[in-house]
Amino acid sequence: MSGDGRESEGGEEEVRGARRIPGPRGAADDLDLASVPLPPLPPPGGTAPDEAVPEQSAPKPERDGPEPPAAEPVPGPGPGPEAADGGPEAGSGAEPIPGGPGPEAADGGPEARPPEPFVSSAPVGLPHQVLKALLGAWALSACSAEETAAVEDHLTGCAPCADEALRLRDAVGLLHTDGSLDLDPTLRTRVLDGCFGRRPARIPVPEWAAPYDAETARLDALLRDIGDSEWHAPVRLQWFEEERQVSRRTTVAGVIGHLMAVDGLLSAALGLDDPLDGGEASLDPTERTETYWSATRRPPTRAVREPWRAQSHELIRTASFAGRNIAETSVSYGAFALPLQDAALDRAFECWVHGGDIADAVDYPYPAPSAAHLHRMIDLAARMLPGALAGRRGAGLAGPAKDLVPAGALGRSLHLEIEGHGGGDWYIALDSPAAVGAPERAVAQVALDGVEFCRLVAGHISPVEAAAGQEGDREAIRDVLFAAASLSRL
Repeated sequence: MSGDGRESEGGEEEVRGARRIPGPRGAADDLDLASVPLPPLPPPGGTAPDEAVPEQSAPKPERDGPEPPAAEPVPGPGPGPEAADGGPEAGSGAEPIPGGPGPEAADGGPEARPPEPFVSSAPVGLPHQVLKALLGAWALSACSAEETAAVEDHLTGCAPCADEALRLRDAVGLLHTDGSLDLDPTLRTRVLDGCFGRRPARIPVPEWAAPYDAETARLDALLRDIGDSEWHAPVRLQWFEEERQVSRRTTVAGVIGHLMAVDGLLSAALGLDDPLDGGEASLDPTERTETYWSATRRPPTRAVREPWRAQSHELIRTASFAGRNIAETSVSYGAFALPLQDAALDRAFECWVHGGDIADAVDYPYPAPSAAHLHRMIDLAARMLPGALAGRRGAGLAGPAKDLVPAGALGRSLHLEIEGHGGGDWYIALDSPAAVGAPERAVAQVALDGVEFCRLVAGHISPVEAAAGQEGDREAIRDVLFAAASLSRL
C-alpha cells in the first residue's frame, strides 16, 4: 500500500481519520476498517482471555463536525446462551476478520494462522521395500499416478533403487523389439568355428561327415523347441515311383523313427548296434522303415529323440576316431551301395529334407543348409544321375542311348546349371554311366535354383514344375529331370 498517512504518537497509523489494524504476518496489505465499526468493548471481566481484543492505546482521533451515526452491526453469530458474565462465548456479534487471530492464539496478542499446507496426491510414508517392489511396475508404466509420484520422488534420493530402475527400463526396451526371437540357424556353426579357431579339436570331425553333423544338430534343435503335442502332428512324406508322385502319412515322431532306422545302415557298416535289433533286418530303406513302424505297438512319442540323437553322435564319434581309411567303407542300401563318405552325405540330405517336412507340420522356420554343404549334396545327386538314367532306360522309362561310348570316353552330356545358393555347373553323361560328360559334347542345358533342384531330387516337386530354363535336346532334358526325381525314396 502507498503511505498517505502518518504515525500517531501512540504508534498507530492514521489514514484519512480511519484507524488501521495491521493484518496477519505475511499478509500483502493491512485491513481497512473504516466501513466496519468496532464492536463495543465488553464489560469488565466479561471477555475470555483467549478472545481478547488487542488493546488500543491511542485515543480516537478528533473529527470536525457532528459525530456520524453509529453503523449497524455486521450480522454475525451473536453470543449464545452460555455468554453470561465472564462466559466463554462473550464478545461481539461481528463476523471474525479473515486471517485474524483464531481461538488458538496465545495470550499476549494476535497470532497469525499458518497457511494451510499443500496436500500431495502421492502416497505418503511408503517404506523403502514397498517402493523397491514397485520398480518393475514403474518401468512398465503400470503404476497409478500416485504410485508413480512416490517412486520418482524416492529415486531422487536412493542411488541403489535409481540404478535398478535404469536397468529395468533398459530391459523393458528389449520387450518391444520388432525382430524375430528365433535364433540364427548359422549360430551353432559360427560358434564352433570360433571355438575351433582358438583351439582346434583334438580329434576333428572328418570333412566328409561335417554336413551330417550339422544337419542332425539343426534337426535336434528344432525337436527341442516343439511341445509334446506337436510330436503327434501329421507329416506327409512324398517321393516319386516310376512316373508318379506318391506319399505316406505319419507323425513327427514317426519321421524320427524313419531316420533312425535308415541310419542303422551306417551303424551296421561301422560295426555299431543296429536299432532294429537283429542281423535279419532288411537293407532296403523302405522295408526297414516299415519294419520299425510295425514293431512299434504304440505311436512313437518324443521318447524316440534320445536314441536317434545318441545314434548320430556315435556315428560321428566313430568316424572321427577311425580316420581317413574309413571314408571308403561300403554301405549297402540293398539295391545299390555307397561309400561311407557319400552315405553320410546322403543321410545329411535326407535329414534336411525331413527336417523341412517337420517344420512345415509345426509351422517352424527352417532354412536351407549352408552353401558349402548344399553344394556337396547337389554334387552327390549329379554324380548319381547317370546311373539313375541308365536304370530308367533299362526299365523302358527313358529314351535309348544314341552313342556307344566306351568307359572313360567323352559322350553326349547335359549341362546342369545350378544357380544361387550352393550353385555350380555339372555335365551329366547321357548314354552311359561310365562315360565322361564334357562341355564340348553338351546337347542340352537346364538351369535350376539350388534348393529347387534338391526338392526335385527329394520328390517334393514334379519334373514338369522344376526347370526354370531349358535349351537343346528336349528328350534329353525330360530324361534327366525324371531321373533326378527317381532318386527320391521314402
